[in-house]
Parts: sequence; C-alpha cells; structure tokens
Amino acid sequence: MFRFFIVKKWYLWSWVGSLIILSSLWVQVIIDVKINEWFGVFYDMIQKALASPNAITIEEYWASLASFITLAGMYIALYVAISFFTAHYLFRWRTAMVEWYHSVYDRAREIEGASQRVQEDTIKFTRIMESLGTSFIESIMVLIQFIPILLGLSIGIPIFFFGDWQYGLITGALLWTLGGTLFLIGLGWLLRLVGVEYDLQKKEAAYRKILVIAEDDQNVRPKTINELFDDVRSIHFLSYIRYLYFNVGRMAYLQANVLSAYVFLAPAIVAGVVTLGVMQQIIRAFGRVEGSMQYLLKAWPTIIELASVYKRLREFEYKLKTEETHEKIQT
Repeated sequence: MFRFFIVKKWYLWSWVGSLIILSSLWVQVIIDVKINEWFGVFYDMIQKALASPNAITIEEYWASLASFITLAGMYIALYVAISFFTAHYLFRWRTAMVEWYHSVYDRAREIEGASQRVQEDTIKFTRIMESLGTSFIESIMVLIQFIPILLGLSIGIPIFFFGDWQYGLITGALLWTLGGTLFLIGLGWLLRLVGVEYDLQKKEAAYRKILVIAEDDQNVRPKTINELFDDVRSIHFLSYIRYLYFNVGRMAYLQANVLSAYVFLAPAIVAGVVTLGVMQQIIRAFGRVEGSMQYLLKAWPTIIELASVYKRLREFEYKLKTEETHEKIQT
C-alpha cells in the first residue's frame, strides 16, 4: 500500500507532492488565523456602532467587509487549487498500488474478492486517506496556531471552574475532548464496529463474485445467489443496529459540545469583562482548538471504514506474497 513512497518512479509525486500539500495547509491555517482576528475587530466595531449612533462611518463598515472578502477569496482560491492537486496526487498513489497488483494478479485468482480489492478497495483507500490525512495534518497545524492565541485572549478572564487561571480554557477543552473521545472509542470497541465493517465488505465481495460468475455461467443456481444476499442482508442489519447505538452517544456529545465554550466563559460574560469582539474571538479560537482535539471523535466512522479497507488490502498483499513464496519453493 505504501510503495508510492519507496519506489523511485514516484518520488516526485510522493515526496514533493506531500511537501506542496503540507505547505498549502499551513497557509490555509494562517489565513484562518487572520479571519479569526477579523472577527474580533468586526464585532467590536458592531458593538461600538450599536451603542452609539454614527460612531462609525459607512466607509469603515464597507472596508471591514471588503477585508473579509479578500481573506475569504484567498482561502477559497488556495482550497480549490490544492483540492485539484491532491486529487491527482492520490490517483498516482492508487496507480502505484495497482501497478504492483497487476504485475502479480495471476497469483490472485484463488483469493476471495481479488477484483474488488484491486478495483474498489484501492479507490476507497485513497479517497479516505485524502479526507483523513489532510484533516489530521490540518488539525495539528490549527493547534499550533490557535493555542497561543487562545492563551493570550484568556489572560485575566474568569473561567468556569478554573477561575482566573491562564490555562483554564485550554485545560477545559482538553478534558472535555479527551473524555468524549475516550468514551466513543470505548463504545466503538464494545460494539466491534471495525469487525462488523470488515465482515460487511467480505460478504458483499462474495455476493458480487457470484453475480459476476452468473453472467457467464448458466449453471449457477438462483438459490446460491439468494443465500449470499441473505448473508449481505444480515450483516447490513447488524451494522445498522450497532451504528444506531454508536450514533446515540456520538450525537449527544456533539450537541452538548455546542455549549461548552459558553459554559466555560459564563463568569466572564455575566461579569461583563469581555467585549463582544473578544468573546467572538475566544469562542471561535476555542472552537478551532476543540475541533482539532476532537479529530478522532468526528472522523471515527471514516476511521472505522479505513481500518476495514486497510485490513482487507493488507490481507490481500500477504496472500499474494505467500503465493509468490510458495511458487518459488515449488520451482
């Protein structure tokens, strides 16, 4: 799966391409920081305007909106460009995988679901890596940029439970996030979601294979196809009930998460020691830090799917290498 990074043919795409993607993500985070600063200035201006008529001019108001449009335009242009580049990058990664699979495909005839693993699982693997990989790296970059900002904004502001402690907001976000993440990881493990996803893919592959055979073989019994589809139905229904339990816990936590910043800032808001602009900056920075810390939590269903695909591809490659070793012994 990772020949993309070790075969010389792909060095330019794998290593230089990775550097380009990482650099662009860093620039996106920097722009996000600038947007966060804009929110503070803009909402302070709004508070000033609402408190005293004509305290600001219409030109100042339009200029502030124009500055946001400039930042947003830069962010959108970079996002679109790097999304296009990343799509090509990941297709090259998939190509590096399937080239090797093609070269040894004559040994894959006896392996369950070989065609699905080469065609469908490689697509899934690269697409999931696109969403998870870039999101994970961006989350780390966001933490690097926004934690110092949040620390600076929270100086001298009373925080629920932590009082005037400078690190109260960061500690609160960390405890809230770790608690929720550990809870859902434990729930996912208890419900055996990765195993269910793997079994689902395996039974779908068996059903697909018999359908392909039935296209050319008139002797395949309809009963055989129906039996395999019954297996598909049972594993799907099992996954539905397991995800029902998981989603109850996941969505309950995420909905409670909406209020977390306001709970921590309650003493400061009630005491009136923060302006509207500073409050907006803190809440947005807190949300970005908290959201990055919750990476595993929010991406958990996708992580489960990736784990299943990785397990299938790793098993496939192991069987191919075992077949190769067996052939060498025989010759």
